[in-house]
Amino acid sequence: MELHKIKTEWKGGLAFDTELGSHTLRMDAPESIGGTDTGPGPKKLMLTALSGCTGMDVALILKKMRVEYEKMDIEVEAELTTLHPKHYTKMHVIYTFYGKDLPVEKLEKAVRLSEDTYCGVRAVYAKTMEMSSEVRVIEL
Repeated sequence: MELHKIKTEWKGGLAFDTELGSHTLRMDAPESIGGTDTGPGPKKLMLTALSGCTGMDVALILKKMRVEYEKMDIEVEAELTTLHPKHYTKMHVIYTFYGKDLPVEKLEKAVRLSEDTYCGVRAVYAKTMEMSSEVRVIEL
């Protein structure tokens, strides 16, 4: 088993810096709740983790399939409860591919492989909330 470890340091107010290998990530809260808005909030980073995890999978899979596209965007929409502890109850991932004559069936297969086999972030989230996705293609 591989162990991942991080360290998070309080920087004053509601700001925290996390060391992630050779990178530093600042988290903070909006001014409306007492932060200084110098970084994203931790819950929204959950969406970022999902989009990055599945995006890397899909890019690698499509490379192996020799599918060439101009651009790929990944949007994650998440429903948040209103009661504390506020948490996400549903996430919907929208994969948008831009290119000419893109093979939709291969794009969908790459997304399915990421979701069902490779993306560990999605695997964890799927245990606690409803997950859905869609593939969109923009012809250039």
